[in-house]
Amino acid sequence: MRIVIADDAVILREGLAQLLATRGHEVVAGVADAAALREAVAAHLPDVAVIDIRMPPTHTDEGLRAALDLRRDHPRVGLLLFSQYVETRFAADLLAGSPAGVGYLLKERVADLDDFVDALRRVAAGGTALDPEVVKQLLGSRHHGVGALTPREREVLALMAEGRANAAIAKTLVVSDRAVEKHIANIFTKLGLAPSGDDHRRVLAVLHYLRS
Repeated sequence: MRIVIADDAVILREGLAQLLATRGHEVVAGVADAAALREAVAAHLPDVAVIDIRMPPTHTDEGLRAALDLRRDHPRVGLLLFSQYVETRFAADLLAGSPAGVGYLLKERVADLDDFVDALRRVAAGGTALDPEVVKQLLGSRHHGVGALTPREREVLALMAEGRANAAIAKTLVVSDRAVEKHIANIFTKLGLAPSGDDHRRVLAVLHYLRS
């Protein structure tokens, strides 16, 4: 993968670049602010950009706002938000536009480089990778759009929102692959998602979940 890293913490930025290089990936640019991020993505058109949320000059939501711009200007570039914080103000807009090719992970909850690289690959390939805490805070306690779902179906949908494949969902919930497939079919039916390819319906189901 060709990767751009945007983080004003130089040790984290350079350290992550070196770790990714050891796995055979090319970090084409490492930058410290949102303006440089926009320039780097436009110049290199990477497979994915790793973006901190709080960067100069105000250290509030520069990374998220830059991500929204990149989503509009370079929709084929995967975007992985990588932060210590959950910022819901623009994150819901970024994901609601289309969660495909978008990820949001919390730094302190990533303990394994293999998991991080796997998330990068999913996002670069047009999938999603959302930390469960991010999903929880985006949703709050509201389930208006998914009120018809059973508690187990909501669990399955939450794992789908994290970007998990059916086999990973089955392993997490300790159920069979067939049970997961049945739950997903029920989710599609209850959300009124007509057959149009399971990948497309998964994205639409996640959108319903995030918007609820």
